[in-house]
Amino acid sequence: MAHLQPMDPAFPIDRQLAVDASPVVLVNVFTLDKADEQTFLRTWQDDAEFMKRQPGFISTQLHRAIGESPTYLNYAVWESTATFRAAFTHPEFRAKISAYPTSAKASPHLFQKVGVPGICVA
Repeated sequence: MAHLQPMDPAFPIDRQLAVDASPVVLVNVFTLDKADEQTFLRTWQDDAEFMKRQPGFISTQLHRAIGESPTYLNYAVWESTATFRAAFTHPEFRAKISAYPTSAKASPHLFQKVGVPGICVA
């Protein structure tokens, strides 16, 4: 089972789910033992297939750290906090969390794009 470790302990994912915002980007960093990578990848794929079927899902991309680090980053775009919350709290998804290897630690956090003049748009 993946253990949740907040990226920001003062404002963990459970508190973020109560904020109405749209669109939102989920950034989730996973750390795990190297021996658990294949189990992690199979479990993440199963979760991603579930999320992909949920209303409000836009896209996701999994990244692996370079070199020998068994660290992964998931980047997922959702129409709103409400649609992500419905998927994240869905009983079927919550049950899937138990399939992650015990070494897996997840740090999910929600973000919104920020516009910086001349650099990027919100």
